[in-house]
Amino acid sequence: MKKKHLLFSSAIAVVLAILPNRYQCQIDPDEDPTQFFQLNTITTAVPFLMIGPDSRSGALGDAGVALSPDANSLHWNPAKMAFSDSELDVSLCYTPWLRALVDDMNLAYLSGVNKLNRKQALGYALRYFSLGNITFTDEQGQTIRDFQPAEFSLDVGFSQKFSDKFSGGVTGRFIHSNLTGGVTVVGAESKPGISVAADLGLFYTNKRANWFGGKGMFNWGMNISNIGSKMSYTATAARDFIPGNLRLGAAYKMQIDDYNALTFTFDLNKLLVPTQPIYHEYDISTIVSGFDPNVGVATGIVQSFYDAPGVVTFTDSINLQPVGPEGAMVDVYHDPSEYTVEQGSVFREELREINIGGGLEYGFMDVFSFRTGYFFEHYSKGNRQFIAMGAGLKYTVFNIDLSYIISTTQQNPLANTLRFTLSLQFSDLEEFLKED
Repeated sequence: MKKKHLLFSSAIAVVLAILPNRYQCQIDPDEDPTQFFQLNTITTAVPFLMIGPDSRSGALGDAGVALSPDANSLHWNPAKMAFSDSELDVSLCYTPWLRALVDDMNLAYLSGVNKLNRKQALGYALRYFSLGNITFTDEQGQTIRDFQPAEFSLDVGFSQKFSDKFSGGVTGRFIHSNLTGGVTVVGAESKPGISVAADLGLFYTNKRANWFGGKGMFNWGMNISNIGSKMSYTATAARDFIPGNLRLGAAYKMQIDDYNALTFTFDLNKLLVPTQPIYHEYDISTIVSGFDPNVGVATGIVQSFYDAPGVVTFTDSINLQPVGPEGAMVDVYHDPSEYTVEQGSVFREELREINIGGGLEYGFMDVFSFRTGYFFEHYSKGNRQFIAMGAGLKYTVFNIDLSYIISTTQQNPLANTLRFTLSLQFSDLEEFLKED
């Protein structure tokens, strides 16, 4: 029981630290938030790797690292695959993406999990992201060509049980990003970006976590994803980090009776990518707070935990002295180099780089389910904040799931996003083939 209280208290402490501190500033919804927070969004190459592909986790606030295993486990946590109850799971997910901005961008995700034996499982996935049609023009506005940029990744993963409650998993990933089709950019010929990456996951499950007087199951998961080489689109351009990410989460399934069950889940996410520092106001080569982001992948991962620059305020130092017979006050010394870093702002910014997602799933006899969740990203780090809802229906080996995003911020490009998932779940593949 003490462990449960400690886990709950720790989660509350992180949430309170990330959310705006009302004792420091009272924010009026009609006021500009930039006067309270210094914007410093972390950007990476191939951000499509961080899009939650499936409807189930999408309806639960993009939380999935500790949910029960399914065909989409490879994205959320490869370690879960070894605990799959099915011999073969296959899933196809489709998401029309950012429809509030464009009408031809979409993400497709085909994945599967195959149990090799009682302790091992193999997973595979193909992710394809289409950015629609783009017209390239020159400096005079003349059309060069039409092109349909696209990105994809190929994944293969393996999961191994270490005990009846604990497992690990690894994933290898090939990434290809063709955004320009070879168009010359600022005198340099562009090329597709290519990278390779790996994931490492851990999963713990306790199927006898009867904490509230009834039957229950507790899961905990961790996944370090997209740890790989930087990516560049020209031979001369700087190489950008891909979205390395640390995901931690827990889930608890409470069996109310023989027919009804509730599952509570939440995830914490932090990008393992350097944060941009604050440069001198008059000398952009000098860093006044934070650290140099042009480092290697391993250094960048470690640095990402302490390199937030905080809130920096530049001040001009002016020395007025009397000059001339009448003693007129004139500025004889002007120093633009002085600045201050707000006390405690570095630690607060580090905490604000943690995104929170979680939700509630109601299930009836493993046939019908209803889900709702919430995702929070701090305003200064991207401001993705939304409520999600969804439902699922199972018939024999078929599962159909839908999810829908309702934005809680104005003009959010994620608003009204739909996800569709069709999956096949074969508990006994040989028996199914015989019946067919």
